[in-house]
Amino acid sequence: MTMTLDIAKYLLEVAEKKAKDMGLAENIAIVDDGANLVAFHRMDHARIGGIDIAQNKAWTSVALQMPTSNLSEAAQPGHPSFGINTTNHGRVVILGGGIPLRIGDVIVGGIGVSGGTSQQDIEVANAAIQAFEQLLKRHESNGISYRIGS
Repeated sequence: MTMTLDIAKYLLEVAEKKAKDMGLAENIAIVDDGANLVAFHRMDHARIGGIDIAQNKAWTSVALQMPTSNLSEAAQPGHPSFGINTTNHGRVVILGGGIPLRIGDVIVGGIGVSGGTSQQDIEVANAAIQAFEQLLKRHESNGISYRIGS
């Protein structure tokens, strides 16, 4: 399975609903397995500074194959990944809110959310992750199998 625009739009919708329920104005980005932007949504009144942050959170989650929140502790002074956020032309984000989308162990995309606290951004991103997992379960129960790649 590859990340399609339809899937990305569905995930944006779910994330936006969660953000609204939390009273947040978020920037939400969905990328494919190559960390290329598939879809982006800036909610009304979301900070423009969060546009790049959301996209870079999604990119980081795919490029480093982990949630961005996993980098927060390791990137602190004196820790093993100190300075990682200065690599890749500054694209690596160590704030929570970027999470890879997986089918089993295979990363098929990522989501990045920016606009709230790291914990709020993670909560919004997790709503989309849960929706993605439910989408996979529905398709699997209908006998549809996915082929990874093209």
